[in-house]
Amino acid sequence: MQVSVEKTSELSRKMTVSLPEEMIQEKMDVRFKSLAREVKVDGFRPGKVPARVVKKMYGERVRGEIVGDLIQSTYVEALQKEGINPAGYPHINSNNDKEGFEYTAEFEVYPEISLDGISTLDIKKPVATVEQVDQDAMVAKLREQKKIWADVSRASEKGDRVTVSFSGECEGENFTDGKVENYAVEIGEGKMIPGFEDELIGLEAGANKTFEVTFPEGYGNEKLAGKPTTFNVELFKVEAASLPEIDEEFIKAYGVEDGSIDSFNADVKANMERELALGLKGKLKNAVMDELYDKIQITIPNVLIDEEVKNVMKPYEANAKQQGMSVEDLDLPKDLFEGQAKRRVALGLILGEIIKKNAIKVDDAKVKSTIEDMASSYERPEDVLEWYYADEARLNEVKQMVLEDQTVEWVVSQAKVTDETVRFEDVMEKQQQQ
Repeated sequence: MQVSVEKTSELSRKMTVSLPEEMIQEKMDVRFKSLAREVKVDGFRPGKVPARVVKKMYGERVRGEIVGDLIQSTYVEALQKEGINPAGYPHINSNNDKEGFEYTAEFEVYPEISLDGISTLDIKKPVATVEQVDQDAMVAKLREQKKIWADVSRASEKGDRVTVSFSGECEGENFTDGKVENYAVEIGEGKMIPGFEDELIGLEAGANKTFEVTFPEGYGNEKLAGKPTTFNVELFKVEAASLPEIDEEFIKAYGVEDGSIDSFNADVKANMERELALGLKGKLKNAVMDELYDKIQITIPNVLIDEEVKNVMKPYEANAKQQGMSVEDLDLPKDLFEGQAKRRVALGLILGEIIKKNAIKVDDAKVKSTIEDMASSYERPEDVLEWYYADEARLNEVKQMVLEDQTVEWVVSQAKVTDETVRFEDVMEKQQQQ
């Protein structure tokens, strides 16, 4: 086997592999002997078919199979011989003649990554605490979650909940499958399309109203996106909300067994501090990733970007199928996802290089504590722990997450880090968006 490699660009390679005809013929002869024992040919007893007959009948097919097998085996062997680490699958071109067999494999290689800039990274580390105003706001949210609805005999206002039936038409076609019956809408919650909830203000039980609103340009159903639509609404009930008192019953509903206000406040603060710690960890990780992406410059193989674009598009494709649409209906241009894909691939390569160069190994104790933290919110944490350790794939997901966290910690230990005070609510808002 002869191998030559040509560098066609920074990351592109063209590898030519030549195989002697003798190698192909030897393997073909072995295959012919095997076929002669197996094939049935009229006029010959089983196992007695002459080799020349077998060659004439199966020669072309056998040569094609042998050549295919040789490409697979010699491609890997040639890469190892040349010390090449390809990124993605190759594009193969072959030339098959009496003198032997030759093929070219065109592919990209992984880039060389310099980590010299790690020590120059300037990372802002977010710092925050749970203040009394944050705790008061959280208690207000908990009361809001338990608000009590009661019928009122007046026109609806913002903040009320109304029960309606409605139908919608766009360009003369009903798109609500007839009429949506007994649907509860909290006015001002923003769950309906813009303008719909505002039209329900000022209506009393028994009222009917027809109005027109326009669907947003980016609405998921392209048949409705950006188009004016007529709704016909019948209102049956108006309810106003009142907030519950923070009494023993309210407190126990949130899992505080003794029902005391002191225990409740302590529990609320402990939960908020736990969530804040996770939020700060996430913000620090994002800051590290931003710095790595900006400061560690690498050339990314196109094949890896293309693969990642497909991964980024998968949720959109799954959502389209749920709505009975095809992927083609979405008309999603590739360049819409390229930026995100490039970032993911680049960071994956950079983190991989950091792990390799610094021999960072996953800490099994951290893996266990991470699973224990995730399990702590369940009624039987031990069952969750057992669930993860019973399946290697599930456990590996956590290991990868922990290894990434360890790598971020290593980067932070090498970089210039400055504390940056942030507000609790900003940390939580960012975490919810993500």
